[in-house]
Amino acid sequence: MAKIIEVADPHRIDRVPDKTIALMSSGKFIERGHVVQNVSLNLYVQKKDENLGPYSLITALVETDKGIIEMTYDEGYRGEHALEEATAFLTSHLGISGLILRSIIQLDQSMSKNNLWILESDDTEEDYYEI
Repeated sequence: MAKIIEVADPHRIDRVPDKTIALMSSGKFIERGHVVQNVSLNLYVQKKDENLGPYSLITALVETDKGIIEMTYDEGYRGEHALEEATAFLTSHLGISGLILRSIIQLDQSMSKNNLWILESDDTEEDYYEI
């Protein structure tokens, strides 16, 4: 199964996230022909500033039966509780549905492979990055 990375510099997230919050797990939600199984937000603290606090990169990870996509959700100096605040916003404003739809549209576009570059490939799984 392909994993699409939609982050400006994929190396910024080539490690275990500092924190993860599951928005939906073990699901059977169907969107545009994809069975959405898991949706989560990942926090990657990029740096810390004495005055501004942590610089956070928050990604949305959506796993479907046809592929996985991890894409930038938000980034910037968002404070110590950036991930919890993003989660609260999504869950209180029906944002999860929009996040899933946006991710599926991007996944479908990226899976067309017209504008993708394979950075790593083994015989079982290929990772594609949009260029």
